[in-house]
Amino acid sequence: MIALKNNVGSEFVQRVHAFFSENGPLSKAKNFEFRPEQQEMAAAVAKALEEERHLVIEAGTGVGKSLAYLAPAILFALERHKKAIVSTHTINLQEQLLYKDIPILKKVLPLEFEAALMKGRQNYLCPRRLERALENAKELFTGPEKSELQRLAEWASTTSDGSLSNLSVEPDPKVWTQVCSEAHICTQKTCGQNPRCFYQQARKRLLAADVIVLNHTLLFILLGSPDAQQERESGFLFPNDFIIFDEAHTVEQVASRQIGIGVSQYGLRSTIQRLYNARTRKGLFTVMRDTVGVRLAAELVDDVDKFFAAVEAKSDFRKGREFRVRDVDFVSDTITSRLTALQARVAEVVKRADDEILKAELQEFGRRIRDARDGMAVFLEQSAPEHVYWVERTGKTERFLALNAAPIDLAPVLRRMLFRENCCCVMTSATLAVGRPNLAYFRERTGATEAEPLQLGSPFDFQRQMKMFVVQKMPDPRDAAYQKELERWIAHFVVKTGGRAFVLFTSYRDMQQVAGAMQKFFMEKDMNLLMQGGGAPRSKLLEQFKSTPRSVLFGTDSFWGGVDVPGDALSNVIITRLPFAVPDHPLIEAKLELIEERGGDPFTEYSLPEAILKLRQGVGRLIRTKTDRGIIVILDNRIVTKPYGRAFMQALPKCPLEII
Repeated sequence: MIALKNNVGSEFVQRVHAFFSENGPLSKAKNFEFRPEQQEMAAAVAKALEEERHLVIEAGTGVGKSLAYLAPAILFALERHKKAIVSTHTINLQEQLLYKDIPILKKVLPLEFEAALMKGRQNYLCPRRLERALENAKELFTGPEKSELQRLAEWASTTSDGSLSNLSVEPDPKVWTQVCSEAHICTQKTCGQNPRCFYQQARKRLLAADVIVLNHTLLFILLGSPDAQQERESGFLFPNDFIIFDEAHTVEQVASRQIGIGVSQYGLRSTIQRLYNARTRKGLFTVMRDTVGVRLAAELVDDVDKFFAAVEAKSDFRKGREFRVRDVDFVSDTITSRLTALQARVAEVVKRADDEILKAELQEFGRRIRDARDGMAVFLEQSAPEHVYWVERTGKTERFLALNAAPIDLAPVLRRMLFRENCCCVMTSATLAVGRPNLAYFRERTGATEAEPLQLGSPFDFQRQMKMFVVQKMPDPRDAAYQKELERWIAHFVVKTGGRAFVLFTSYRDMQQVAGAMQKFFMEKDMNLLMQGGGAPRSKLLEQFKSTPRSVLFGTDSFWGGVDVPGDALSNVIITRLPFAVPDHPLIEAKLELIEERGGDPFTEYSLPEAILKLRQGVGRLIRTKTDRGIIVILDNRIVTKPYGRAFMQALPKCPLEII
């Protein structure tokens, strides 16, 4: 464990320690409160950066962890000519870093620095591709698509940012994919000198920045494969950088979606139709006047649909959107040789293309077809070792399918990617521990076994600020009287606080049933019921909740973590059930099987710790500042009747408890 006392550590560590002291430079900032936990965290981050060691920190709510890692990271980056990469899970936190925390540090740090937000390149318009699309509009676009293209061209002449977030109306994805920045088409060589190339301008800002903020998903896309990471001599994304993961409890979940194989029926059809679309009779093969390519592409879209129809016929989706595939050659391979033929045709046509952009566009599609073919072959042969394979329904209407494969155990993969020698990776979150201060569960799951652990408590006074109620009288969820009792107790506790409550569910169906049954009650009590999944985005629901008195918000998965409602608006968090994950996702099921194969107990080694972390996240929604007050209600008696209930109780903040 890292131990830091005053006057211990190098000159750099001491400077950081002093920066966070009661009369240090930060104390001049508005609303600054000296917090010993924040000071200790900042010094620990400084020490890890200086010694190029990996560090995992749990810092309780209210520590002020973003400033605690930003200040040492910025100073270290400037003094050692390095780059600080900060990766978060939610947009909320990115905005807090860029518009609140970094401006504070710009005022109080003795050195000037630049910070930038990194977005995926598909967010940016590429003027060269736009120009080319306008030239070939007749061969590439239908009537409505041409007018959409015209709209984008007009916007391009006035926008300063050129990114999707700058567009008032979301563009037609079919048109946007033909004008946005693409890795092998919009390059430094082709577009780098163009002051109107928005992606290349953004890239220059990133190269000049000392701090780069991005999200976990983009980070894992950019990191590429574990092999690619291991070949790097230094750094992760840039030579000589270091990385800080905030909201690190979500890293395993995000990484497992990005590391592995994904072949989407919709994506593959779109790629082929960009070469030639039989319905509109447009595409790059028509631009090149290639009749052989036109015929191949037209036939192949049908072949792709037939192949996925065969996959669908063999899949059983009664349990949900995913179906696990356990057999090699699950369906006949009617497709990979056809994709090989199309790829070969693209290569032929590339030889005839004089135009460099057209050549680059064709090559990009050739690469995509090759990647899809390789992914399908691996999926059908199940040739990636220690992976789990599944078919998933995708899209809003679940009309299309995707083939997926992911490593069952991510720890060895992440160890190779993130915890390499001569690099520094810091991971932090308010909830990483499940009972042991060495954070062993989290470190083992993410490959951070060599990283130094540090657990810091919260500066909040939970004994004074929070009270917990556990309803021992609740019946078993399988009991016929369960839902009525759930409604009765929710009603009892929301009346107690005059609304101002989150009611957290583990199942979307349960949430809808209870909301439907309680609609009349909320109207009679003049309370405003908001429910996740009713069409409004999460941020809109939160705004309504904060601004409308007597609101009660029913939420599932994404409301257990990553939402912040400080002050009086939220005074009550009701947990309807302990958040055990249903092992119906193929990846979770495979993780449990692997633990069993290794002679372990899946419940105590995976299901229980995951549920404890999720419960800690849910409870953590309540007290966000030193002046917050409120109650936690747990409507699941297992927390006091089952032997494992003690593990949940020990992991929660110590506060007055009433068992009903």
